[in-house]
Amino acid sequence: MSLSFPLQADGKLDPISTPPHYKSVAGDGRQPLANGTPVLSSPEVFSPVMVMKQSAMLDNLHNLAAFCRENGVMLAAHGKTSMSPAILRQAVSEGGAWGLSAATPAQVRALRSFGIRNVFLANELVDPAGIRWIADYQRQHPDQAFLCYVDSLAGVKLLEDSLGESVISVLLEVSVAGGRTGCRSLEEALTIADAISASRSLQLVGVAGYEGAVAAGRTAHSLAIVRGYCDFIVTVAEQLAQQNLFAGEEIILSAGGGAWFDIVAERFRQATLSIPYTILIRSGAYMAHDDGLYARIAPFAQPGSPYHFRPALEIWGRVLSRPEPGLALLDFGRRDVPFDQDFPIPHATRLRDGSGLRAVEQWVISDVNDQHAYLRLPETETLAPGDWVGCGISHPCTAFDKWRYLPLVDDDYRVVDAVLTAF
Repeated sequence: MSLSFPLQADGKLDPISTPPHYKSVAGDGRQPLANGTPVLSSPEVFSPVMVMKQSAMLDNLHNLAAFCRENGVMLAAHGKTSMSPAILRQAVSEGGAWGLSAATPAQVRALRSFGIRNVFLANELVDPAGIRWIADYQRQHPDQAFLCYVDSLAGVKLLEDSLGESVISVLLEVSVAGGRTGCRSLEEALTIADAISASRSLQLVGVAGYEGAVAAGRTAHSLAIVRGYCDFIVTVAEQLAQQNLFAGEEIILSAGGGAWFDIVAERFRQATLSIPYTILIRSGAYMAHDDGLYARIAPFAQPGSPYHFRPALEIWGRVLSRPEPGLALLDFGRRDVPFDQDFPIPHATRLRDGSGLRAVEQWVISDVNDQHAYLRLPETETLAPGDWVGCGISHPCTAFDKWRYLPLVDDDYRVVDAVLTAF
């Protein structure tokens, strides 16, 4: 039995058998919503629907761009959060990013297809097929920058065996015992850097790490760990510089995810290296921000910050059932919303026709199943089946991957663009 989609006589896919791509779009679900569609009152919209607020996204891009300018750092915004050309292109054009970060060769390929000229694979590159694809691309596009990590002698050899005549720029990744990828000691770092320096295929251009794997939260203890880790990155860089193991006369120091990029920038700026250096941070969640995890730990969420992020993502679903007082079941669940850090945070409700916007407080999503959310609310509430409930989310990095398409909306929830994802 063939599992391929049937073709019509003209060779085109049979529209009856072609699956819909956009689960929040009514009808055949094969086209994004038209610009101007009022999402919460349109018959063209299926529930649930996750939307992205354009004004919040742009504010977030501009705020991090201002931080980078004023602190003298560059940004390789991480693309893995959204994997959406509509957002990521604006991170460069509107947000001033040098380029984008990726985590896998497939993400590198996707970013290149989006037209991104500078790509940083903030990970080890060890897959032979991935290495060959990147090598071929770089040979064909020598004017487009590519960076990746190395953290072992085995990694050096894998790259040399698959790069052929191509030469790529790499950063030595360092970490700590119990951390993620990255060599664990100065001695190990020197050994690997020496092998990179001797390689005909690799150019050592900096030292990098990821502080998010060594600490948690914004406690004094966590901040001390992050500062110490940044100092270790600087120490490794200085030792490599003293032994002339870098390929150029200026190097890159890179770290800085979504939680501590301010600490990373501060510590790296204070470094006294014998070689000029550029600081390159790699935040990605900032484009969407959230109402949960990053609302608590993001640098701009801390008291006294002159910069601000706004939550840009919202999930809207309809009430399925009111089976008992104080409980409503909504029509979204693990297939639609992140749940690895916090459950969605209810903010507002509307009547079934989209009218009657009302802010809510102290409503709580207590659990989610695959396609149900358990909403706890006061027993006196008159919320009825079919009514809308709007929620913020926590942890945007596990939100976009559940949607092939999100409407980008203005502050009146009218569609202004399509956020398509490429996971």
